[in-house]
Amino acid sequence: MAASLCDAERTGRSREEQHMEVAVRGQQAPPAPPAGRTPVVADPERALIQAIDRAANVLALLDQDTRRLTAPLVAERLGLNRTTAHRYLQSLQQAGFLSASAGPGPLLDQLSALVSVRQQLITFAPSIMRQLADTTGLTSVLSFLGRTGAVVTLVEEPQQTTILLTVRVGTVLEVKAAQTRVLLAFQSDPRAVTRAHATLTEAQAAVERQALHDVRRHRLAWADLDRVGLASVAVPVLATYDVQAAMALIGTSTMLNPSDSAERVHALQEAASTLGSMVAG
Repeated sequence: MAASLCDAERTGRSREEQHMEVAVRGQQAPPAPPAGRTPVVADPERALIQAIDRAANVLALLDQDTRRLTAPLVAERLGLNRTTAHRYLQSLQQAGFLSASAGPGPLLDQLSALVSVRQQLITFAPSIMRQLADTTGLTSVLSFLGRTGAVVTLVEEPQQTTILLTVRVGTVLEVKAAQTRVLLAFQSDPRAVTRAHATLTEAQAAVERQALHDVRRHRLAWADLDRVGLASVAVPVLATYDVQAAMALIGTSTMLNPSDSAERVHALQEAASTLGSMVAG
């Protein structure tokens, strides 16, 4: 009976539907809902969230002392029956979260490597960015791709400058920002571009797609924010054979513009290349 109830909970069927199906099979059916009473139907979205929470709890059992999971162990620590625990282990193995031996799987290795690369970038970047800022007299910025645009992660400002333009850490940059363009241009998941361009008109999206094409060609992006006097340029940070971040310079259009900033752009490209080469992998 416990297994049947688990199966019913997993499929999200109503109690009345379960009653009818069991009756058709010729087995003794569970009692039908009382007449005139609306059967309670499980919320599929809530059931999905609960399943994700439980899967996360199962994975959280892996630690320094527990290198592989078993159904008895999961059942005991999470208060589940062994059949349910075994089902979760099988699902996590099929998804790649767990290996065939119920240890950490390839998907966890992939996510771990990503976190490791980003941590290394954040560790090595400040000194390189400080030197870049002092050399160019402009603010240097490092960003990672968020859900809708580049997210500013590190900012280094020049120590000696008359006019200082900067940006706050945590700022989500616009679609037309140089760093967002760099990160979207080299994004392997097309859904990321679609999501970022969701609020644009078709004409605006077409312009951005052409801009991303140009970024891939030149490995360089300029912002197009329609703000008089402000400018920014960004390049990709290549590490472990993939673009992991965007590094940029921001300043006034007098100090930074496509027609008269070759030296500063070259310094930016060199800094990004140096940072990428420092990341293991």
